[in-house]
Amino acid sequence: MRIKLMAANWKMYKTPDQTRDFFRDFLPLVSGHTRDEIVVCPPFLDLSAALEAAQGSKVAIGAQNVHWKEEGAFTGETSTIMLLAYGVTHVIIGHSERRQYFGETDDTVNLRLKTALEAGLTPICCVGEVLEEREAGSTDDVLRRQCTRAFHAISAKKAARLVIAYEPVWAIGTGKTATPEIAAEAHAVIRNEAGRAFGEDFAEKLRILYGGSVKPDNSSALMAQEEIDGALVGGASLDPKSFAAIVKY
Repeated sequence: MRIKLMAANWKMYKTPDQTRDFFRDFLPLVSGHTRDEIVVCPPFLDLSAALEAAQGSKVAIGAQNVHWKEEGAFTGETSTIMLLAYGVTHVIIGHSERRQYFGETDDTVNLRLKTALEAGLTPICCVGEVLEEREAGSTDDVLRRQCTRAFHAISAKKAARLVIAYEPVWAIGTGKTATPEIAAEAHAVIRNEAGRAFGEDFAEKLRILYGGSVKPDNSSALMAQEEIDGALVGGASLDPKSFAAIVKY
């Protein structure tokens, strides 16, 4: 039985004060919720406020990116050592916006993923196709390529904490959502690739989240799919009541 993971990706929203306000309102709404794991990933400058506000709760705090070096002349980057010193437990890797706007590639995703796993963080590694790839019928090929390169030179033992998020890029922030059936089909492809890389036992236990315009009114149908093990939520996670409703689906 895979425990679902409900993750919030705040992207570039909220100040530290707004972060504290969010947790003030959000935590009481999920205080008795033990069915799923919950993680909130705010911007780097909000991590301290989030960790302080979530202290004593069952809500974990994650970062939105990490570099593959422990330190160095990498202006604007953040290392695993820095995140662990803060108390961060999760990190998003390879989000489509990082790929689209900031030059992330399958190879840099692999480097970040290896580093996060070796540091003991729980990486949420994102894969997914753009609209043109979906319309060309190449979704499966894209997912296989992204997974193959992301998993390269990682052992099943090292990958134990791995979480994958399937995010159809055409559904992110557009209001479009993959049908539960489309999402489940993509998740099956990803699970098959994980089986090829790490073994069938590993693949059976691997949690694969769905991300792409997840909202309170579609979360129940998505989470009802056996292949979907949680959600990576963008805009709808910025409002405490909205994200709580998704968590409780």
